[in-house]
Amino acid sequence: MKKDKLHIALVGNPNSGKSSIFNCLTGLHQQVGNFPGVTVDKKSGISVLSPSLSAEIIDLPGSYSLYPKRLDEWVGYKVLLQQDADIKADVVVAVADASNLKRNLLFCTQIIDLKVPVVIALTMMDLASRKGIKIDIPALERELGVPVVAVNPRKNKGVAQLKKAIEQTAQQLYQAPVRDFIDNKALAEAPVAAVKKHLLHLSDYAAIHYLINHESFSLSPQLQDSIEQIEVDNNFNPTKTQAEEILQRYGRIRQLMQQTVAEPDPLQKTLFTEKLDNLLLHKVWGYIILAVVLFLLFQSVFWLAQYPMDWIELGFAKISQSLSSSMPDNRWTDLLINGVIAGLSGILVFVPQIMILFGLITLLEDTGYMARISFLSDRLMRSVGLNGKSVMPMISGFACAVPAIMSARNIENRKERLLTILITPLMSCSARLPVYTILIALVIPQTYLFGFLGVQGLVMMGLYLLGLVMALMVAWVAKWFIHIKEKSFFILELPTYRSPRWNNVLPTMINKARIFILNAGKIIMIISLLLWGLSSFGPGNSMSKVTERYEILKQQPGANTDQLNHEYQTARLEASYAGILGKKIEPAIAPLGFDWKIGVALITSFAAREVFVGTMATLYSVGDDEGSLLLKEKMKAAVRADGKPVFSLATGLSLMIFYVFAMQCMSTLAVVKRETRSWKWPLIQLLYMTGLAYLLSFIVYQLFK
Repeated sequence: MKKDKLHIALVGNPNSGKSSIFNCLTGLHQQVGNFPGVTVDKKSGISVLSPSLSAEIIDLPGSYSLYPKRLDEWVGYKVLLQQDADIKADVVVAVADASNLKRNLLFCTQIIDLKVPVVIALTMMDLASRKGIKIDIPALERELGVPVVAVNPRKNKGVAQLKKAIEQTAQQLYQAPVRDFIDNKALAEAPVAAVKKHLLHLSDYAAIHYLINHESFSLSPQLQDSIEQIEVDNNFNPTKTQAEEILQRYGRIRQLMQQTVAEPDPLQKTLFTEKLDNLLLHKVWGYIILAVVLFLLFQSVFWLAQYPMDWIELGFAKISQSLSSSMPDNRWTDLLINGVIAGLSGILVFVPQIMILFGLITLLEDTGYMARISFLSDRLMRSVGLNGKSVMPMISGFACAVPAIMSARNIENRKERLLTILITPLMSCSARLPVYTILIALVIPQTYLFGFLGVQGLVMMGLYLLGLVMALMVAWVAKWFIHIKEKSFFILELPTYRSPRWNNVLPTMINKARIFILNAGKIIMIISLLLWGLSSFGPGNSMSKVTERYEILKQQPGANTDQLNHEYQTARLEASYAGILGKKIEPAIAPLGFDWKIGVALITSFAAREVFVGTMATLYSVGDDEGSLLLKEKMKAAVRADGKPVFSLATGLSLMIFYVFAMQCMSTLAVVKRETRSWKWPLIQLLYMTGLAYLLSFIVYQLFK
């Protein structure tokens, strides 16, 4: 029966050009979600194969073979074995890299032996040609028994032929090969025959996979027991069977390659890629170049994102100002402006960093350099329980932990991915800069060492390095407590250097921003409204008493209205639930050198660390129009009940240390919850970071007071 819409599964090895084909087939008609039960991205899109037929293309995670080891590989595996309840593929498009055909054919021939409708999309033909590799495509098609189409998605060549092959395969104009690529009966004839009595539709090769992985399939208890009994009766050995299959398959692939592929002498002159790797992976120059690249990446995210972030904040400020002047002064207006609008601002202000970071990472991945970064840093990362793929999320955390944690998805090992997520917020993000800046200006003298090294600058650099060193130490300790028994193999293929796919950058940036806004944004908005409520309401009639008292003061002759307004806002905040909470926690934070006003700032800055400065401005009755210098003067002049300054060297250093280590960021917790699909890990993260911040702040304060 002919369908009006097909479902196409796109599979292939990592770095085989699968994403390029997906983007070429679907264009801008893409959407990103998550596969049910896992945090692996699910990309799908619509492709028009002919005027009367469209197809939904599902881009499955990359895999090297049909034996899954990682969570993302299991996703594609279940689709191919028809064990996914949501995705039923009419045709499988297997993408193969022509320049590494032998390795890619392992996965392709396994899929062919499942007897599902398959089309082979051959990519990297230009690279294969430069290597001197010549492929006889008609002969390859004849040997495999399925359509083989050469495609160059970068130049949009072969796409029409690929669409036609997909349509014809769906219409059963191409039949699955009758013969198997290998001798499956020689591997396990008796148990295979026994399984096929229960599942008549299975191919011999699919029956082998049911014998190996049936425990992970959605089968009835009776069928599970039957397959288990078949294994016992036939002494079925999954490991031995898998090893024999791979040996058989590579033997057949070697014969096929001899008949269809002409390869050059391996001693020929090395390619440009290999020469460039001699420099970029050099034991000295490689690390110097890596440091420069990472520095430029970090600075680019910071510099480029600053302008749109300022524009977003300015835009929301103007919206708030306009609404404030045009709407009546009541509780609903306050909720709209300081609750909803402020919450939206807190969500959208992160979007430029997310988009720019993922755009730059996409460019690094496309060029092939990202794999080199992971390779160079693997030794250091592995010593603390991570691996080379943890580097980019950690470096990205210097800009913002939110997109950095999202970028940890490319770490296959669950334990290493979780460790990376847990320590990334220890990187000093750009939101900490306003806190560091004002505190350093308050308590660190503007002096120079050796006449040119500024002490304030050295303290700032020290805070950043402190977060990095502590992150590695925490990872080393935490690896002993996270009991995920999943072996870590850092097997990395170094892809060929290529020019970036510029048309792939914008869709990636938009998709990542959309994921953040629609998922983490919900939690951010809820907590923003909660914080507004805590700051706007107080017990009983405490708030109205404050209002009445200041209304009387304003009516007195010669009253300074501006000054009274500032004092009024401070008094309201002190009488609110947030202020009362600050007073309540003062005994707990007093050993750190903090007073109740700093306590309120700690509470309000949980929405975003940079809120600390704004809270201090309100508490010390400094209007925004008076400038930050006046705020510094007021904070410097603040004294305790005994006449000692509030912001002494000890208190300032203690507060800086606290902000280096404390979580103090609800958006980060929201993203961690989304990525781990549990509140367990964000709560652990909040507790260990807060405990670490408290302990080290206490030590610093006691040392310097």
